[in-house]
Amino acid sequence: MKYEFWLGVALLLLATAGCSRTESGSGPTAPPDVAAPPPDADGTPEGVFSRVLRKGTGTRNPGPNDTVTVHYSGWTTDGKMFDSSVTRGQPATFKLNEVIPGWTIGVGRMVEGEQRRLWIPEKLAYQGQPGAPAGMLVFDVELIRIE
Repeated sequence: MKYEFWLGVALLLLATAGCSRTESGSGPTAPPDVAAPPPDADGTPEGVFSRVLRKGTGTRNPGPNDTVTVHYSGWTTDGKMFDSSVTRGQPATFKLNEVIPGWTIGVGRMVEGEQRRLWIPEKLAYQGQPGAPAGMLVFDVELIRIE
């Protein structure tokens, strides 16, 4: 539990760092369907919705114990960006089971080279934690590498 707490703090700090950059107008713009998943989005039993933006070239999906390298941008449903590795110019690398559950589920459906938009409900994101983005979150994720 202690490890999960500090991981959450680290992710929150990354999100905060992303905010200052995006509020100045830099970084990717919010997608037009940021408010809710469109009818053509695929859903999981847990409630994560996604849509493939670019097909990948990989042949396998990452498992929860795999380490992935991704580029991503995240928005709240009102179009405010709260984090972006794209804006920082540095992809993120992490173990897939060490992030919010919605990422474990959504990125777990991807293959290398794929870009996907994820709609993650609050119960699979930060669950109302103070200082964290609230409500459904939307991420554009590019899966660069699975290790």
